[in-house]
This record gives sequence, structure tokens and C-alpha cells, in this order.
Amino acid sequence: MPSFRVATPAHGYDATIERGVLRRAAEFVPPRAGTVFVVTTEDVWRLHGAKLAGALAGRAIRVLYFPGGEDRKRMAEVEALADQMIAAGGDRTSIVVAFGGGIVTDLGGFLAAIFMRGIPVVQIPTTLLAQVDAAVGGKTGANLVSGKNLIGAFHQPLAVLIDPDVTATLPDREYRAGLYEIIKCGVIRDRALFGVFETERDRIAERAHDVLEHIIAAAVRIKAEVVSEDERESDLRRILNFGHTIGHTLEAETSYVRFLHGEAVAFGMIAAAKLAVTAAGFPEAECARLCGLVNSYGPIPSLDGIRSQRLFARLASDKKTLKGKVHFVLPTEIGVVKVISGVAEEAVLEAIEWALNNCATA
Repeated sequence: MPSFRVATPAHGYDATIERGVLRRAAEFVPPRAGTVFVVTTEDVWRLHGAKLAGALAGRAIRVLYFPGGEDRKRMAEVEALADQMIAAGGDRTSIVVAFGGGIVTDLGGFLAAIFMRGIPVVQIPTTLLAQVDAAVGGKTGANLVSGKNLIGAFHQPLAVLIDPDVTATLPDREYRAGLYEIIKCGVIRDRALFGVFETERDRIAERAHDVLEHIIAAAVRIKAEVVSEDERESDLRRILNFGHTIGHTLEAETSYVRFLHGEAVAFGMIAAAKLAVTAAGFPEAECARLCGLVNSYGPIPSLDGIRSQRLFARLASDKKTLKGKVHFVLPTEIGVVKVISGVAEEAVLEAIEWALNNCATA
């Protein structure tokens, strides 16, 4: 399986996609590193911890459990983990291994970024969504009540280890959440990848090894290319936010407990596709094609009780809002997007309302 180089001014590293790479984790931890602090959740450690512990045998390891859940991705948890590191003798020679889903890779990376003013991190994502998104690119963070990832830092890892084998233990809902993020990659930069989701739906749903490895590799390649060109989201990297701007409002409005991140992105992609018809010249037929594909991999949880006006109001606190203007990533065709600001409020409200009525839900 391939390895993709992420080249940034901070340093370059590889995102390695390989079945069984978890058993080679020690090769990616510097030999002179001090204590290896593995930030994980109890369920991930129960399922996959023996493999990682075996790989790191002979090293000083301390497992730190994060309780899990987007609603717990808060500064209080970061402080608690840091206190545990201090109590266990953590110092500037220590290293963090973030071993879990996107919440863990975000929070573990942030912990590494600020502990002793910064120590190394190795990202080992265990959900499909984290493998193709959160673990690659160096974005780390925690949530505030007012919004997602409003506190954070860019902190590139030493390496990203992606083992497709671990996805076999994912519940169907978690698996589908990751698929939405890969569909996003097809929309923004790879029309052929989008086509794979149309023609290979049954095999993707069955987690067939060859097609799963293909779509993971395609998504990681896109993320690596974009991050290498724009590490800190000054321009190009903003295209990775397709579906996220409105999706994040859905997560915040429901206190981060009703929807998985990928599910919120699915909703956000449908809203953005509709908005693109008005604001970016996206053809109606392509909008229907995009929304139909997203819905075919659903459903997402119920949208009952959610109001378009409430979601719209939350856009102002999104971190992609600059100088009071919301910036939307909108497709002009499948595989091509552009960033647009100054969209009429009426058009945004209409697109959100349309998505509330046209997103496939359970």
C-alpha cells in the first residue's frame, strides 16, 4: 500500500497506508524518546491495544484514557491528561501517540502541541473518518460551547499510521461517517473518486478490501497534496472545508451528541450543493447527483426540531468566518470548488431549509 508525503515548512512526514502497520509502530517512534504517552479510549484499547502494546514492547509506555465523545472534547479534558503526564514523569523528551478516532487525534495532537510548549506526536487513527481527515494535516484542537475547534494549534505529527484492518471493527454508522468525508474529497478535487462511489456502492458498503484501500488512498493523497501546498489554511486548504461550514453548526446546535462529525458533514454537503446552484452556477442536475449520492450512503439521525434560523445564527461564530463574512466552499462542477463570501442571507437560509427537508434521515 502507498505512503504519501506531507511536506510543510515545519517538517515533512509520511502518511503510511498499510494493512498491519500498527504492528510496526515502534519504527516511527524516535529511539531516544522518553515516555510514550498513548492517548486513547477504553473501547479502542480493548479492541486494538494489544497490537500496539506488543509493537512498543520494551519502551516506557503510559496509557491515558480519554472518556470519548465530541461533548468531552474540551479544555478541561486536555488539562486532566496533561496533569496525568506530569504525575507520570512526563517531560520534553516524552512523545504522544494519539490512538483513536478523530476526537482523539484532534485532542491528542493538541495536548502534544502545548505540553512543555510542544512535544512530538504520532497519529494512529482507528476510524475511517480520522484516517482520511483528522489525523492528516496537523490540525489539532478542542471545542468551546460556542463552536467546534475554536481552540487549537497547527502541530504536524512525526508520522501518520493508517491500518485499514482496524476499520473491520467499526459499527456501520461510524463507517458511513467516514465515507462521507471521502465523498467530500471526490467533490472538491477528484471526479473519478466520486464516480467510484457511484459504481461501487455495494462493495464499498461491504468493506471489500481492494475498493476500501483505493478510496482511503485517494482521500489521503488529496489531503497530503492540499496540506503540502497550504499548511495553515491561508488559501487552497480551505477547500477541505466543503460541507463543514454548515455541518459544524448542526453539531453545535445539537450539543455534539446527536450527530457524528461525518453525518454533520453529509448534511452540510447537501446544503452547500443547493447553495452552489444559486451562488456558484452549479448545475441543478449535478446538485441532484451529488445529493442523491450522499443520501444513498445514509441515513443520518433525525433532523426533527432543528430550525434553519438557529443554524444560520451559528455561522457567525464559525472559525471560517473572516471579518464578519462567512466563506463557503461551493462546487462549480464535480471535482472543482471555489471559496465564496458575501452570499445573500436569503440564499443561505433557503439552502439550509432545503437540506433539512431533503437529507435522508432515520
